[in-house]
Amino acid sequence: MNKYLRQSIDLLLYSNVFIAICAVAQGLVTYQLLKIEPEIFVLGILFSSTLGVYNFSILLYKPKNPNSSSSARIRWIFSHHRLMITISIISTLSIIPLSLFLSTTAMILLICLALISVAYSIPLFSIQEKKFGLRNIPGLKLFLIASVWSLSCVLLPILEMENKQLISTSLNDTLLLLTKRFLFIAAITVPFDIRDIYQDKLYELKTIPLLFGERWALIISLGMLVSCLSLLVLFTQQFDSNFFGLCLSIILTGWLIYRSKWKKDEYYYLLFLDGTMILQFILLLICNFLIL
Repeated sequence: MNKYLRQSIDLLLYSNVFIAICAVAQGLVTYQLLKIEPEIFVLGILFSSTLGVYNFSILLYKPKNPNSSSSARIRWIFSHHRLMITISIISTLSIIPLSLFLSTTAMILLICLALISVAYSIPLFSIQEKKFGLRNIPGLKLFLIASVWSLSCVLLPILEMENKQLISTSLNDTLLLLTKRFLFIAAITVPFDIRDIYQDKLYELKTIPLLFGERWALIISLGMLVSCLSLLVLFTQQFDSNFFGLCLSIILTGWLIYRSKWKKDEYYYLLFLDGTMILQFILLLICNFLIL
């Protein structure tokens, strides 16, 4: 790979800009499914908050000797420490002016998600003088990640659109959309826990792979995708371009998750597995273009 291309990809992936773009893509998926024009400030909040939270979480758990870490990502992050802090500060501060455009309901949701994210990363709780965060509670890490992603990328845009009376979605439709997105995000999160099984053991995190083993974790991951596809088929009233785009994205994501058994390099996880969130939006656009 070309030296400058690799450096550009490293910057995009390791600085968490790419995962922030994934959040924007998932917000765009929601707008596409509801057939509403995207609101730029909502997408801006998704980008900035994701970038800030992910960087904050990584910087908080700086290893003792990052330069000798087996992870290329960790080595890159802490060799560009000032850059990461600068990005984190800018992304966090940019949330303030963007949030001024939100309705009161959406603002409350955003604050709740921020509090959950902080409680997830920072060891705020203690039992017998042993401090821990929400992610240390057995099995809760996956649920929290998928919940925060689905609420921010689905419910936040819906609340804003309903406040402006652009749409009127029933509670059942909203819950169904949230459940499908939760299953999709949770499914692509499990392979990361399989990859990080030894690191999570050091941090005393009881993830799905540590609780059930790698094989069952992979089965659970694929099972969640099957459940997502089943809900899509069972509750779709109109088999339109969006339906086929979502089906194709779920099938391709399942194939990438299955291949993760053999693919252990960081590019595969950070670029391809996380990239399925962008791929989903692209496939929706392609299907809408091809199927009139």
